[in-house]
Amino acid sequence: MAEKKATNVTWHEHKVKREDRERLLKQKGVLLWFTGLSASGKSTIANEVCNRLFKSGKLIYVLDGDNIRHGLNKNLGFSPEDREENIRRISEVGKLFVDAGIITSTAFISPYRKDRDFARELVGKNRFVEIFVKASVETCEKRDSKGLYEKAKMGEIKEFTGISAPYEEPLNPEIILNANRLTINEEVEKVIEYLKDKKVI
Repeated sequence: MAEKKATNVTWHEHKVKREDRERLLKQKGVLLWFTGLSASGKSTIANEVCNRLFKSGKLIYVLDGDNIRHGLNKNLGFSPEDREENIRRISEVGKLFVDAGIITSTAFISPYRKDRDFARELVGKNRFVEIFVKASVETCEKRDSKGLYEKAKMGEIKEFTGISAPYEEPLNPEIILNANRLTINEEVEKVIEYLKDKKVI
């Protein structure tokens, strides 16, 4: 993880607390961490969950892997070290959003367990929901509108998860969405029901 270089800095407590913001918003700030192979459906599901919750009056935001790499993380590649830093940064951003009382979704491959465990520890176990979008490489290849798997197999893309780079499946995720069997609506409903059950919404 990134070395802390700033010195002479002090943490400031604020008069308005997370609990105050949550009472105002009538929801609980949580981080929904969608993880899975490229083209497994992470972004699609995260955005549909966002759409459903927004229509019901909830404040939610999606931090999407590709979008974040256009700005905050545009200086990072896909080496193991850069992937680690990518997830560290988004974990910190996610923590801030959760503190603001926002239901926050991330849609990142996040292939390494230790990085996802870091995010869980940082945000807090009762505010971190790991959602494994489980899909075979074959299923993802069929859904791959960008042609990334084909390029990876031809050697045009290095360090591609599932082909030339590893993906470590979650061991105990809060939710498993079997993308080989479930429809998008069924996957979204499963996430919504979990949030209701845990009294997030």
